[in-house]
Amino acid sequence: MKTIIPIEIFPIEDDGFHLKVSVMINGRPANLILDTGASCSVFDEVKIADYVKPESIVEQERLSSGLGTNTMESKKVEVGKFKIGAIEVDSYNAAVLDLTHINLSYEKLGLEPVVGVLGSDILVAYNAVIDYGEKVLELFYKPKK
Repeated sequence: MKTIIPIEIFPIEDDGFHLKVSVMINGRPANLILDTGASCSVFDEVKIADYVKPESIVEQERLSSGLGTNTMESKKVEVGKFKIGAIEVDSYNAAVLDLTHINLSYEKLGLEPVVGVLGSDILVAYNAVIDYGEKVLELFYKPKK
């Protein structure tokens, strides 16, 4: 089956674009940046704390790479319910990093803050197709029985 999720494509200054998608985290709406180059989905340490119990965020033994560095300390979080379109993932595990720099940049540009980044763990698992013309993200899944 296919679920279609609207995306917002917005300019970042004069030289590029970001894509934003709305999801539900534990029954509450959240905005994420859609990033096909991100190996996994990542939540901001400060923002995700509004959606999960504090004990859900735990230290991770390894360092994260990407986002301009390979020495960034990271944590992980288990989100009880993560929903994107018609797809619901129970006990979704994702990385937690300090994404303050992204939200500060957005603030300077007058843009809404984001809770995190939707990465390739979800995009690959659900055979994502981004239709820029229609401004939608298509995900394909097998319905729960």
